[in-house]
Amino acid sequence: MDTPLKSKARFRLGQIVYHSKFRYRGVIVDADPFFQGTEEWYDNVAKSKPAKNKPWYHVLVHGQGNETYVAESNLLSDASTDPVDHPFVDIFFNEYDNSGLYSLKQTFN
Repeated sequence: MDTPLKSKARFRLGQIVYHSKFRYRGVIVDADPFFQGTEEWYDNVAKSKPAKNKPWYHVLVHGQGNETYVAESNLLSDASTDPVDHPFVDIFFNEYDNSGLYSLKQTFN
């Protein structure tokens, strides 16, 4: 089995992003250097088949109570500086600086 290539992440933990395909905003709470899910999940959920050897992100979705797992290629920096409305924001972050970036409470991995 080949070791996946690792790419430098384009986004930071605490950064607000926009999903280019599903058009939602969210905040990044974790990042993987390459795809860490199962083949079954990838086949069933990642319909556009984004690269597995690039960074993937765990994103708290604005206005919803869920978290998504998103390939870097599907994310953009969010143009809005509005904070993200999600019930877990206070668990991961201390404060929001009104520039599109939250400060982390702690490092999780």
